[in-house]
Amino acid sequence: MKELFATTARGFEELLKLELSSLGATECQVVQGGVHFMADDETQYRALLWSRLSSRILLPIVKTKIYSDLDLYSAVVSQNWLAYFDERVRFLVDFNGTNREIRHTQFGAMRVKDGIVDYFERNGKARPNVDKDYPDIRIHAYLNRDDLVLSLDLSGEALHLRGYREDSGAAPLRETLAAAIVLRSGWKEGTPLVDPMCGSGTLLIEAAQMEAKIAPQLHRMHWGFDFWRGHNQAAWEKVKREAVAMAEAEFNKNPNPHFYGFDLDHRVLQKAQRNAQNAGVAHLIKWKQGDVAALKNPTPEDKGTVICNPPYGERLGTTPALIALYSVFGQRLKEQFPGWNASIFSSEQGLLDCLRMRSHRQFKAKNGPLDCIQKNYQISDRTLSPENKSAVENAGEFKPNANVATDFANRLQKNIKKIEKWAKQEGIEAYRLYDADLPDYNLAVDHYGDHIVVQEYAAPKNIDENKARQRLLDAVTATLAVTGVETNKLILKVRQKQKGANQYEKLANKGEYFYVNEYGAKLWVNLTDYLDTGLFLDHRLTRRMVGQMAKGKDFLNLFAYTGSATVHAALGGAKSTTTVDMSNTYLNWAEQNLILNEADGKQHKLIQADCLQWLANCAQQFDLIFVDPPTFSNSKRMEDSWDVQRDHIKLMSNLKRILRPNGTIVFSNNKRGFKMDFEGLTRLGLKAEEISAKTLPLDFERNKQIHNCWIVEFV
Repeated sequence: MKELFATTARGFEELLKLELSSLGATECQVVQGGVHFMADDETQYRALLWSRLSSRILLPIVKTKIYSDLDLYSAVVSQNWLAYFDERVRFLVDFNGTNREIRHTQFGAMRVKDGIVDYFERNGKARPNVDKDYPDIRIHAYLNRDDLVLSLDLSGEALHLRGYREDSGAAPLRETLAAAIVLRSGWKEGTPLVDPMCGSGTLLIEAAQMEAKIAPQLHRMHWGFDFWRGHNQAAWEKVKREAVAMAEAEFNKNPNPHFYGFDLDHRVLQKAQRNAQNAGVAHLIKWKQGDVAALKNPTPEDKGTVICNPPYGERLGTTPALIALYSVFGQRLKEQFPGWNASIFSSEQGLLDCLRMRSHRQFKAKNGPLDCIQKNYQISDRTLSPENKSAVENAGEFKPNANVATDFANRLQKNIKKIEKWAKQEGIEAYRLYDADLPDYNLAVDHYGDHIVVQEYAAPKNIDENKARQRLLDAVTATLAVTGVETNKLILKVRQKQKGANQYEKLANKGEYFYVNEYGAKLWVNLTDYLDTGLFLDHRLTRRMVGQMAKGKDFLNLFAYTGSATVHAALGGAKSTTTVDMSNTYLNWAEQNLILNEADGKQHKLIQADCLQWLANCAQQFDLIFVDPPTFSNSKRMEDSWDVQRDHIKLMSNLKRILRPNGTIVFSNNKRGFKMDFEGLTRLGLKAEEISAKTLPLDFERNKQIHNCWIVEFV
């Protein structure tokens, strides 16, 4: 009998203990990350061949305390390695863990390697070679504080590598994780198993192999024990023969196929078919291309299990489409699979809630770095209401649940009735529909042409993160239902308080631009790549006013962003325009805005510069100046920091120098509580009139502090 250790992913230890016990292991003891057990030779090989949950099976060689790298070297070099392998093998050391003296796993692996090769030399043997790619022997070293365990890895390559998967789709499940999901799903052998989003087919293949009594490692060519001197070839061959005979006996029973895999991507299905062929279960699984929105029960006369690992997005940008996917999936499950069980694995609790089903069991697990959850459901035999039944029968049509976040949905509907009519009369295609009207839904909803942008304001720290996330998902579901927008045209962003140039940092690189109309101007917007869209909606009236004031004048747009005010000035008949911004990206955007409006002549200048430095050196004179500086900036590209409250009089002093007599400055900023320094202006010979209320459009009337705006002129 030998003491062995089977490693597994955290959370699967108890499941692995049951599996090893069923294979004949004794004295099984669960620890974090694996199971210690006792086994004779046949049980040892049976565990290697049949375990679906083990990552590796290790034979401990050395257990000792070490306090320094010298202790580590001594523990290794004093071990009788010739009892395990000879000098002709190629070996590799896997080292995990650190302590106070051994702080790097690479250094630990090197010291173990040194001890092994020095042992062979001291015993008059040649130095065995290290091979990182195709080792004959793997030595596993695990260091936990001062406790060292050196083991011979009997597996070789990790046991999740079954050998049947040639290729896989995006975000594939490890085979060991897939097996655990199947075992936890409640599925019973002999009953139907349906995967509506099967990808490369791993869940179905693992289940089919279980039913077909095919050992997961039956066709593995290379093992970690191949060059081990303690290898019992006779016991191994006996265990292997038994496994082959069992698989052949099941194959000859020729059962009817009752595993069903669906996927929208036919290329992924082709990979799944090849994988099933390699795994020896192609005859058990039926594959069909299909959208989950049109999912139909392939065997309605039976009761079985739906198992699924649907996509889940790490980036919020994918959330609207995923909400739609999970919502329609839940509808199809209730319509097509009454009386069945379902088991869904996802990293998003909120997305699982979109199924609108109550789970009776749930399990936590890791999928790589992601914390995931598996929920099991018993689908009710009750039929759907006529309305919901009609919704799911319309194949491919997503009907969001209009009963979610009803107070938010009612407010949004009320706002739409009021604002859309006004926007149409005004000739504008970009406007705000909702702006944190209700305290529980702290977000903004903006309309851009046929798109909707939902911006979640960062929740206060005293709000539970999960509750805030669920409210956001509910609000998105309600927005989809109320607006009727297509899911791929709803963009979700999280807004946080920005400092300096952070608002200009790129979020994505889709490059998807389209233009919206605004009082006769056409303006490019990009809803996905940046935190802002290229158009500040609250300044719509300010831009129109600038256009009305600009006829025959030399116009300056300072801190110009994407030049939307310049476009209005140009269309209003400005004699010339000068547009200054520090960002090349936004100046290029401004240029495209001018070209779109056929206002790209030589009289329209675009200048990339630090606006304050440029202003200090400017010798040109202007009749009309629009300046909308940031509240605060400490960009590395600026010589000094900028604070609009502290520095606005200095800014006015420089602007006065380039302002012609009878000229006008339109000065705006979005600092809440901004106080104009009237005494400072008087000393400069300037006067200011606040026009904030006049520049506040209907869709921002609730947020009277969204910006403040001033007309500044000579006394």
